Amino acid sequence: MIPDPPSPEQLHRHLRAHGVIAMATDTLPALAARPEAASQIWQLKGRSLDKPLILMAATAEQLWQALNISPQDGWQQALDHWPGALTMVVPYRGQLAQWLNPRQPTSLGLRVPDHGAAQNLLRRSGPLATTSANRSGEPALLEPAAIAMAFPQVLLAGPFPWKAPSGQASTVVAWRSGQWITMRKGAIETRDWPS
Repeated sequence: MIPDPPSPEQLHRHLRAHGVIAMATDTLPALAARPEAASQIWQLKGRSLDKPLILMAATAEQLWQALNISPQDGWQQALDHWPGALTMVVPYRGQLAQWLNPRQPTSLGLRVPDHGAAQNLLRRSGPLATTSANRSGEPALLEPAAIAMAFPQVLLAGPFPWKAPSGQASTVVAWRSGQWITMRKGAIETRDWPS
């Protein structure tokens, strides 16, 4: 059974108190927290700190503002897939990388989901640390009821029912030596990208 969704204010109060939420996205449902509370996600999932979290935002501009950077000219091929199921790993040093990628804080994974409810939430909350909603090493949980059972301390963001996700993880590309390297195959095809 799915609990009634909290109001937007309850949800954001929970985030400000370093709580974790679950939200629908276009790929897989996500666990999300404010970046400074990212450690809560690793603890909930039983996930190794070797596996970084992704910074998700409502728009690319929201990400550039949070990171205080401008996109490089060569990034456009990846940016053409935003909003969408593409995670860009870009060079970045700073507090956000230390929170989301503590074992190698020299890069950061970024994504803008193609999902209206997620974008609305992220517009209000600001960029959030995210990962798929599952225990580490187990299949992704796709239904709110399953997430509520596995993570009772997590608030589920409405509205319900969630729009069905694709069920396929995002493609992950990393910017290295002036080109995109595919790190994980997913929903976006990168085979024909120049190398």
